[in-house]
Amino acid sequence: MLKPIETRRSIRKYLDKKVENEKLLKLLESARLAPSGSNTQPWTFIIIESEDTKEKLSIADHNQTWMMTAPIFIVCVADIRCRISMETKVRLNEESSEPELKQIIRDTAIAIEHILLEAEHQGLATCWTAWFEQDVVRPILNIPDDKYVCGIITIGYGAEVPKQRPRKSMDEIVRYEKW
Repeated sequence: MLKPIETRRSIRKYLDKKVENEKLLKLLESARLAPSGSNTQPWTFIIIESEDTKEKLSIADHNQTWMMTAPIFIVCVADIRCRISMETKVRLNEESSEPELKQIIRDTAIAIEHILLEAEHQGLATCWTAWFEQDVVRPILNIPDDKYVCGIITIGYGAEVPKQRPRKSMDEIVRYEKW
């Protein structure tokens, strides 16, 4: 398992090659199996292959035109309704203070990381992007205001192999028993 973690990189150049449906389904299955607090499973994944929709999303995502080289986007959405009732009025954005928002982002991030690692295992390349505002990205896909877009994953076959970026040493990140 450590090998896909070691070799995974954020890829921003993709080959003009279609991703096989079987591989895409394995990515989604890996996300479906992710753990979540109280087994709430707050995630929904929107598969995007339309060039028009991909273009709108890449523009909303801080005009990152490199995204257009990826054949598939997966828009990863967290649903706060697994933690608060439908009767409670809520509109989520970057300034929202609901404590449940942190929980659904945490849980959806676990599922997203499952996708990234399974993609690496399947020989696919990915990049998790999130340089957008909720009020800009949600309308593109008719996502309701009470949902939170945690990221857009670009997926395809990589056309680049970046070197590993420097990582902190274990001494810098690990403490025992106390700070």
